[in-house]
Amino acid sequence: MNPASTSFSAAPLFCYPNPNQHRRLRPNRNLVHSSSNKPLRRLSSLCTEQNERNRSPDARHSTNAHHHTFLEDLYSFTHSISHSDHHGEPEDTMRWSDWKAALGQRFNFEGIVSSVAVVTRDRKLVIPHVSVPDIRHIDWLELHRRGFKGVVFDKDNTITAPYSLTLWPPLGASMDCCKSVFGNDIAVFSNSAGLSEYDPDGLKARALEKAIGIRVLRHRMKKPAGTSEEIEKHFGCTSSQLIMVGDRPFTDIVYGNRNGFLTILTEPLSLSQEPFIVKQVRKLEVSLVSWWSSQGLKPSSHILLPDPLQCVKDPSSL
Repeated sequence: MNPASTSFSAAPLFCYPNPNQHRRLRPNRNLVHSSSNKPLRRLSSLCTEQNERNRSPDARHSTNAHHHTFLEDLYSFTHSISHSDHHGEPEDTMRWSDWKAALGQRFNFEGIVSSVAVVTRDRKLVIPHVSVPDIRHIDWLELHRRGFKGVVFDKDNTITAPYSLTLWPPLGASMDCCKSVFGNDIAVFSNSAGLSEYDPDGLKARALEKAIGIRVLRHRMKKPAGTSEEIEKHFGCTSSQLIMVGDRPFTDIVYGNRNGFLTILTEPLSLSQEPFIVKQVRKLEVSLVSWWSSQGLKPSSHILLPDPLQCVKDPSSL
């Protein structure tokens, strides 16, 4: 199969806003110092104090720099909302839905609630059936031969870089193989593109569909919350005949295991554009999964694939 023929080559230059690269808004002094905006005054004070500390050579430690970036992002986000309330449109040109999508990369409140329940009551939900470096290590033919009828991909850091709406180029041949095996029974189920909260008009979902030639499912609930009803309706089969592929144990894998999918965990494609908080949460997730796995914790056996290693390609064949 010729990687040069994959559909990502003609992808549009359309991507999510990267919070770390976004233009900082200058504070509106009349707004910040208003007596009705104490939270904004506090945020402004924190940003000012951090700026003073960062002028010192001793304050260039990476952790402090990350904290400063986060405070600036949060202040800019809060200020743009307040400015919009007072003057009609925000000073910044980004849409409200774009800001929510960017902030959503940092905070998944549904995921936090679910994580507490998983850690305290049902830890095996976070353990994947299969772990691979990326989708090139998955034997799609063997999975189809075993009776699986469709594949559901997460987007960010599973098949695209964070905020990107184009396929990660090295995955082109594997994605083409998956398409040749499963046909149209492939979909993206993402907490960004296609999620009504962050992509209400479906522009990002349509751009991704055009770029990679895969249906992006529209949905309202953020993983790991929600049932598999919408996905089962799309594929016309039960979730036990579907494969969930994602890079986050506490979102993609918990959602998949809770709803009966075969779950495959991939390593993140790129950490360079991930927000600082997401990186720290990812480290915690991986540490917990590694620890629990070393203690013998295993996911429930899947009826179609009792031995999950049978769907992993021999590294020498890659």
